[in-house]
Amino acid sequence: MTRIGRPTGPAEATEEVVLTAALDLLLVEGVAALTPQRLHQETGVSRSTIYRHWPTPTEVLAALIDVAPPPDIDPTDDPAHDLHVAVDQLCDRLRDKPVSAFLRALVSADDLRGRYVADIERPFRDALRATSAGRQQREDAVAAIVGPLLADAVLADAPPARARAHRAVDLHLAALR
Repeated sequence: MTRIGRPTGPAEATEEVVLTAALDLLLVEGVAALTPQRLHQETGVSRSTIYRHWPTPTEVLAALIDVAPPPDIDPTDDPAHDLHVAVDQLCDRLRDKPVSAFLRALVSADDLRGRYVADIERPFRDALRATSAGRQQREDAVAAIVGPLLADAVLADAPPARARAHRAVDLHLAALR
């Protein structure tokens, strides 16, 4: 039985149009541009539709996180290999303007920032689970590998130091053995 009334979410085409425009606005003008009025101006989608589905810039950011999942890494039984692959993928993502701009926009959105960073860190945590290290040692290794890369992209607006991250992987794996 179909329910009469408004759908629970936006139509797929509407969502794509609005979120594509939102990402463009975010990259050019920053998070302050992600208002329903501004998205309406850019897309022609009615303000009421935008308000209903994305009433605040934070909700637009959350929707962008939902439609941009992190890349998949096919895990192997070799944590060193998996960690080096994760470093390369993260460095490639941080080199791209959308990811670093998105991270900068999330600086003021604590709950979303945590969710996005957890997605970034997931492949590193997954790879380290294959080691005999304790939870705290694994978390320390993830922070030591990922933290400087995020600082490069967000704080220094610099390319991520890929070689440094690979050295950090090797250092932490040696310490965990």
